[in-house]
Amino acid sequence: MPAERILVVDDEETIREIVSSMLATAGYKCRQAASGAEALALLESGDEFELMLSDLMMANLDGIGLLERTKEKFPDMPVVMVTAVHDISVALAALRNGAYDYLLKPFEREQLLATARRALENRRLKLENRAYQTNLEALVAARTQELEKANQDLERSYDITLEVLGGALDMKDAETEGHSKRVTAFTMAIARTMGLPRNDIEVIARGAFLHDIGKMAIPDAILRKPGALDPPEVLIMREHCYRGYQILKNIPFLQEAAEIVYAHQEYYDGSGYPRGLRGTQIPLGARIFAVADTLDAITSDRPYRARQTVEAACKEIKRCAGTQFDPDVVETFLSMPENIWDDLRQQIDSTNNQFAYSATAKGSA
Repeated sequence: MPAERILVVDDEETIREIVSSMLATAGYKCRQAASGAEALALLESGDEFELMLSDLMMANLDGIGLLERTKEKFPDMPVVMVTAVHDISVALAALRNGAYDYLLKPFEREQLLATARRALENRRLKLENRAYQTNLEALVAARTQELEKANQDLERSYDITLEVLGGALDMKDAETEGHSKRVTAFTMAIARTMGLPRNDIEVIARGAFLHDIGKMAIPDAILRKPGALDPPEVLIMREHCYRGYQILKNIPFLQEAAEIVYAHQEYYDGSGYPRGLRGTQIPLGARIFAVADTLDAITSDRPYRARQTVEAACKEIKRCAGTQFDPDVVETFLSMPENIWDDLRQQIDSTNNQFAYSATAKGSA
């Protein structure tokens, strides 16, 4: 099998040489370009590459510009952006413009190789999927099972992206570190008990995990303020629902989850924000999340109070059924054994492994 070809684009020669050397030792064939324009010329001359690694900050044609110019003409070539800018908004801009992934400088050799392997595997799966669809009649019997596994692998690559986004938020808002994973596990458990289809549960899980991603756009002075927020600050903080929706709505596999993010602070009686939705106007995923979020908030330590018991959380959630919460969701929640919540919390808090967003993942309910 011929070596896979990777185009390394960076305006610093030393970095190009180091990256190319790391990739070459793993068996990849590398070609270098010193600018976005040079990379574009190589691609348009007919040189073919299975992957492009491009620096973000370059003169004239930067990484985003190069990405926009190449994605339409070379849609089968994944692009990994490389940047020294530790800003989640930069990463999100690259993903929205079609980048497969991004790397933060400085990075280790194994981190580089793992990212390259994922990108190339993702490319292979997409090409196989397309070939399968083109030859559907001839391949349907033999390839159905293989396609299902390929799609699961593709979904998992998306979940790796979610881990990056959620981890960035946890680092910015240390008070709620680990909250995203716990509330996702709680939300999935309730949704499964309600008998929702697997695909719906996976969408809801992504919305739950990224519910506070809009806080990345909230100033640190407000997000980390130790005391109570004043009225203008409260209004700014409440923008995080819409900000999160804006961040996610243009990422194809997160469009449905974005609706949950937008509505996760709505109340069943219409007294929530930002749009004052009520009843079934609120997406079901957001109604389920609201119960899970309150459960985690009450049973977690906060600077201003110690955690309370699951029993106390159940009483409060029951009290607010019909006002803050959907009564049907509350009924399902209260029917579940109380010990399941402590078990899930211990499992999530005691592991450093990536969280599984699959609707059938072991331990997620």
